[in-house]
Amino acid sequence: MMTRAEREKRKAILLGQIQQQRLDLSACRKEWQYATAPWDRGWNTLLSLRSWALVGSGVMAVWSVRHPNFLLRWARRGFGAWSTWRLARNALRQLR
Repeated sequence: MMTRAEREKRKAILLGQIQQQRLDLSACRKEWQYATAPWDRGWNTLLSLRSWALVGSGVMAVWSVRHPNFLLRWARRGFGAWSTWRLARNALRQLR
């Protein structure tokens, strides 16, 4: 069984390790923030455009009710572009 002095010594060692880990984390924080800054800016831009996306989706809903063929035509084109992109991406991956 550990004596009180041994427990206090063990506690001091553990507190020292915790303090060192905190210092390491704070030192790496700036590097992490620098590395993720472009993603953070992009995410904040996306969030700021959210209200415009809601307005745009409402306009598209009204437009699609009035002109259903227009929306269907652009949906086909979008699907075709997406399929073409996937085909090209897979072809480029196989060349590597």
